[in-house]
Amino acid sequence: MYLPDHFVETDQSEVAALIAGFPLAAIVAQTSQGLIANHIPLMADGDTALIGHIALNNDMHRLIPDGADILAIFRGEDGYVSPNLYPTKPAHHRHVPTWNYQVVHVAGRITFQHDTKTKRAVVGRLKRDHEAQMNGDAAWRMADAPRDYMESMLNAIVAFRIVITGIAAKSKLSQNREAADHAGVVTSFETRGLDAMATRMRRDSAD
Repeated sequence: MYLPDHFVETDQSEVAALIAGFPLAAIVAQTSQGLIANHIPLMADGDTALIGHIALNNDMHRLIPDGADILAIFRGEDGYVSPNLYPTKPAHHRHVPTWNYQVVHVAGRITFQHDTKTKRAVVGRLKRDHEAQMNGDAAWRMADAPRDYMESMLNAIVAFRIVITGIAAKSKLSQNREAADHAGVVTSFETRGLDAMATRMRRDSAD
């Protein structure tokens, strides 16, 4: 990833928030059949690993050997930035369009897990992390499904764990612009509903 110094995301809490807030990652790996990519929701397991699961019919667990290197890419909000958003534009017109975004690249080594206990734990964690946010006290429980149905669903998946070997994060949020131009982009993002980026940009400008 091209990573100029002024766009490097060094706030580890922000990195964790991006992974938690935008969990659908692109997992990229080199295999005997070439590069493959799968889009899988992942969850942090402490500071050292990611966990998730895939369908048993997904050849990913057959093509990628245990211990192989992978790259998981998380992408937060993104938005087009027009030169018209910069109040300084009329003064010199020395601006061009660009794109603001936040991304996290997590490198790691993957291991697939086929035992029912681990698969149940991964599904339970996914449910815990997301059901309460959406449904509150009415959150779906694994026990809501018939036992035989739940067992058949668990038999149809493969769990995996990614031990993290490196993280690179980028927040391209107009840090290299004058304060007035930065504020113009924030206002546009708020109007367009890009609240996560706008909030982060406002926080940066207040620091």
